[in-house]
Amino acid sequence: MRSLKRLGSAWQVRHKGRSLTRKKNYYFAEGVSSMSPLVKKMKETNEKDKPLALHYMQTLVEVAREAFLILDAKLRVISVNPIFYQAFKVTPQETENKLIYELGNGQWDIPELKSLLEKILPEKKVVRNYEVTHVFEAIGEKTMLLNASQIDSVQLIILAIEDISDRKKLEQKITEYTKELEAKVDERTKELKERVRELELLNKSMIGRELKMVELKKEIEGLKKPAKNGKSEL
Repeated sequence: MRSLKRLGSAWQVRHKGRSLTRKKNYYFAEGVSSMSPLVKKMKETNEKDKPLALHYMQTLVEVAREAFLILDAKLRVISVNPIFYQAFKVTPQETENKLIYELGNGQWDIPELKSLLEKILPEKKVVRNYEVTHVFEAIGEKTMLLNASQIDSVQLIILAIEDISDRKKLEQKITEYTKELEAKVDERTKELKERVRELELLNKSMIGRELKMVELKKEIEGLKKPAKNGKSEL
């Protein structure tokens, strides 16, 4: 018999008289990386406790906001939470007891995912915020943050998937808008510089004309003086 109940600001999981209690959202605020108390407890178990460990994981991921998969050591899907089915438009029959790379007619055979599960995770045991972008037939392009933990004592892997596609699209729009704005500012700056150059040339031209006018006036005045002197002599 298993159950999940709310105790004030805490969640309590019960299984055969045993319980695991943690504060609200403590496990799920940042995906699997925030499940360290649970993961630590799982690591303290052994192979004979695997059903209990799996029970704890299944019960907790069912109330998580991210999509979760629980895999065995051979990367077969043991359990998936409802969010995963909703997000990736698949059914339990298409998902459970299958290799993760076989999901969606091979759509999950993603090089970055393989690298995470077969190279990085076995060495590090815990991987956080591993970004993967992939185009799925049913739902189009998705950018995902993967958080994973490998629990060797019970031969299980917890994989959390956060869809950040909308956030990435918004970031891309902001980047594009910023580039467009910078291009417009550069273009306007060039126009203003050219206008300033034209005004400077015009100003120099006007100053030159004024100087010439002053010189002409002086020459005229100089010509007028001899004329006046000639009249006075007559």
